Amino acid sequence: MIQRNDDEFYDRVVRRIGWIILALGLTGAIGAGVWKGAASGLAFLIGAAISYASFRGWRRVVDALGPNPKKPNPALYVLRLGAVLAGAWVIIKFLGLNLAAAALGLLVSGAAVILEIIYELIYAS
Repeated sequence: MIQRNDDEFYDRVVRRIGWIILALGLTGAIGAGVWKGAASGLAFLIGAAISYASFRGWRRVVDALGPNPKKPNPALYVLRLGAVLAGAWVIIKFLGLNLAAAALGLLVSGAAVILEIIYELIYAS
């Protein structure tokens, strides 16, 4: 069995998940745009961007629980997340974007994590 550094493995997994989120977000936005119009594509992309921001936020939470915790200011995280959500709500409401497409975009990070698990199950050595 191959010995691997847990930190390096963790960093590679997180980096790969970020790339998967990007690929799913862009592919989904293009697909929604072709299928239901540019407004739906934009709504999906906004949802995927919020999903990515949420994934990064959860990574910071996990990093803060590790052996060498980086102490983020939790109030700043809550304010930042609230600002992103409020901005997305305003964009979707006032531009009349498809709420269902935005909600599907929010699921992108979960799908990326599942795809990463499948990748590790197939290609893990």
